[in-house]
Amino acid sequence: MINLIKRWKTQGQGDLITPNDKTIVFNLNYKNLLIGVLKLENGIWSFQYSEDFKNQDRVKLLPDFPNVEKVYESKELYPFFLHRIPSQKQPKVQKKIKENHIDATNEAELLRFFGKKSISNPFLLQSV
Repeated sequence: MINLIKRWKTQGQGDLITPNDKTIVFNLNYKNLLIGVLKLENGIWSFQYSEDFKNQDRVKLLPDFPNVEKVYESKELYPFFLHRIPSQKQPKVQKKIKENHIDATNEAELLRFFGKKSISNPFLLQSV
């Protein structure tokens, strides 16, 4: 299982850790629809779909989360969200991390700073 999780991370993400002492909540939206809520609490990431999402039929389920009724929990950040954090091998990313005093190993801080938009999907991720 650990090897599977390590494969989720791209080059430049190998040192990322999930903080145990931080609570953070993100809303995942598509246009005006709240798709679901990603939460980190006590070192556990959880994702669950919103009631508004469950009661609609135009936006499909996310591949990483195929059961609309399930609350997903993991010690590792899910690939769908992890891919929103850019590789730290990029000089521009290193510069932004330094300028904004971000802990370069903290997945939650990096996701909050870099994760709002992704080139791989149309969803917006916002910390609340």
